[in-house]
Amino acid sequence: MDTPRIIQSSPLTQEQQIENSLRPQILDDFIGQEKLKENLKIFIAAAKVRKEALDHCLFYAPPGLGKTTLSHIIAKEMGTNLVITAGPALSQKADLATILTNLHEGDIFFIDEIHRMPHVIEEYIYPAMEDFKLDVIIGQGGPAAKIVKLPLPHFTLIGATTRAGLLSSPLRDRFGIVQHLDFYDLDSLIKILHRSSSIMNIEVMADAACEIAARSRGTPRIVNRLLRRVRDFAQIEGGIITKKIAQKALQALEVDNAGLDKMDRILLTTLINKFGGGPCGVETLAIAISEDVDTITDVYEPYLIQSGFIARTPRGRVVTEAGFKHLGITPKSSKQKSLF
Repeated sequence: MDTPRIIQSSPLTQEQQIENSLRPQILDDFIGQEKLKENLKIFIAAAKVRKEALDHCLFYAPPGLGKTTLSHIIAKEMGTNLVITAGPALSQKADLATILTNLHEGDIFFIDEIHRMPHVIEEYIYPAMEDFKLDVIIGQGGPAAKIVKLPLPHFTLIGATTRAGLLSSPLRDRFGIVQHLDFYDLDSLIKILHRSSSIMNIEVMADAACEIAARSRGTPRIVNRLLRRVRDFAQIEGGIITKKIAQKALQALEVDNAGLDKMDRILLTTLINKFGGGPCGVETLAIAISEDVDTITDVYEPYLIQSGFIARTPRGRVVTEAGFKHLGITPKSSKQKSLF
């Protein structure tokens, strides 16, 4: 077939273009998530032997762990086109119908933030996923209205979400391959950083790579973002990223030695100073720090919980002993311990 194409429903930002240039193109170049990679290799190889489209895939994880990258890789490995959109962009049935009817046999249809897809669109996509048919109503509103099933090419839907719990059971059950992506360990992040620095043609000393990776919240997207910003400092001060330059840059970026940025610390200190360390409901916390609830639950909380700095309890969010210690604050009471 022709060279695989990547079709996006909206133009890429400059940041996304840079991020795309650093994406691995095949599974063997994808660093980390070893078990997931082993499984995908088998699923892809089997589908190619059968000359069938890969089964529908659902990837769920916090932002930046590689869900979108995997959709690019799967399309490359399958030798098919990749069509990309986002759940909120599918506001009308016509939006979905236009995409589905323009797919080719075996194409990959990637929906980011699939949990934000409107309910009416979700129900409309069921027959397309199960039977590869689209229900089209002819003569809508008239006495002769009828439903015609329009055949579709066999395609693979890949859904990505940070909130798997918000997906309805009927939608979730229609995915044959469901995989969770974990935060990355330090060694994997260092390998990703060195691969990216090679593509960017910037030299990074080993201790500097370790320093940057350790503050990257276990997230490839963040390690690449920090690398680009540290590179700016290095290019002004000699061209090579040393540990000293890395530390200076990260301090200027207000990223501490645990990977917490300014907003993370605001969240923790607000919980402590305004709510005595918690418990505090996420809606109240969002108002207190002037942030969106979804941003708190999707972006900040996963790493803070993973690092043991906050915890969710039936009564709300609570700063843990480790959270107090990281900020150098002594709890005024022992009430936090009684909440667990």
